[in-house]
Amino acid sequence: MQKVFGRIFGEHESCEKFFAPGRVNLIGEHTDHEGGYVFPCAITFGINAIVAKNNLGKLRLYSMNMDGNFDTPFEIRYGEIENLDANSISKFERSWVKYPLSVAKILLGSNCGFDYGLDVLYSGNLPDGAGLSSSAAIEVLTGKILTDMFHLNIDGVTLAKISQQAEHFVGVKCGIMDQFAVSMSRKNHAILLDCANLNYEYVPLKLADCKIVITNSNVAHSLVSSEYNLRREQCEAALQDLQKVVKIENLCDLNEQDFAKFSGVIRDPDCLRRARHAVTENARALKAAEELRCGNLGEFGKLMNASHVSLRDDYQVTVPELDALAEFAWGTSGVIGSRITGGGFGGCTVSIVRENCVEKFVNIIGEAYEKKFNRRADFYVLETEDGAKKI
Repeated sequence: MQKVFGRIFGEHESCEKFFAPGRVNLIGEHTDHEGGYVFPCAITFGINAIVAKNNLGKLRLYSMNMDGNFDTPFEIRYGEIENLDANSISKFERSWVKYPLSVAKILLGSNCGFDYGLDVLYSGNLPDGAGLSSSAAIEVLTGKILTDMFHLNIDGVTLAKISQQAEHFVGVKCGIMDQFAVSMSRKNHAILLDCANLNYEYVPLKLADCKIVITNSNVAHSLVSSEYNLRREQCEAALQDLQKVVKIENLCDLNEQDFAKFSGVIRDPDCLRRARHAVTENARALKAAEELRCGNLGEFGKLMNASHVSLRDDYQVTVPELDALAEFAWGTSGVIGSRITGGGFGGCTVSIVRENCVEKFVNIIGEAYEKKFNRRADFYVLETEDGAKKI
């Protein structure tokens, strides 16, 4: 990276280095925007950055992953960033810059003065479109860079909120989970996060003789172009119907018993299914964290499997490739549990697999998947990681 930094930006007397991880959500999918619980952890895959000051009064950005057709960095003056709107930011030739620019715009709008320019080189190993939070990683990473380089008094929770606002600015009405996990994770732990109030607890990942294995379907997902926002609207419609008969602020304020009692008021059957997923998944997330605390991996795995079924049948964000990967895993010995992870419409599954069965898992699932879809799957055996940091 250092040689590329010198080639793109020229030599600097001193540079700083930063890192932000990706994340995998073990359970609790599509509950964050409904005021529910999620259970993610950060992973060693992520995005690195080299940063140096410049005297040009500009933010200059270059991605080793995305800018192969460019010999020069993207550059923009701070005054131009402040004037960006959702329409103008979408017209940049380098589409990836909308994420760091949105973070910078929010910070500038918060009266955070930037006294000098910055040169930033990004390089990551998060698979593009895999649903491991590459957008959240670059948002939080950029926020971490700006808060550190300009000595801003912003903590990790606030940084997650700012990064979520940036995602909303570019058009995805996401919940807080991805940005919170990238910003606040702790190695060897998952976070049980209450997205209604941001209360959180670090739960040790007691996986005994098991490993977390990500299987990438290589069906790229894009939350902006998918039906993600439609799912949000359907949940909001269900909530409005329920609020006519019960006093709640979020879908996940209801437990399963109360939802069964009041759900008849939800007029649209699709909205009913979306709401049912949110409520039942919230219960699964809480139960799964408790089972993990007690070392009951078998029960944890059953809840993962049930989560996938709900995401397939009620929330309807899976695709045939992801359903097949989960079903192949359920039938493979040594697998404790397996489910889709991430926003859906492509991306990955996450599986808990006994360590001595990982090689067999990769071979069996990989062969079955390629035979069925004429497409290769990629596999990553994960370790956990701390949240975004200066290296």
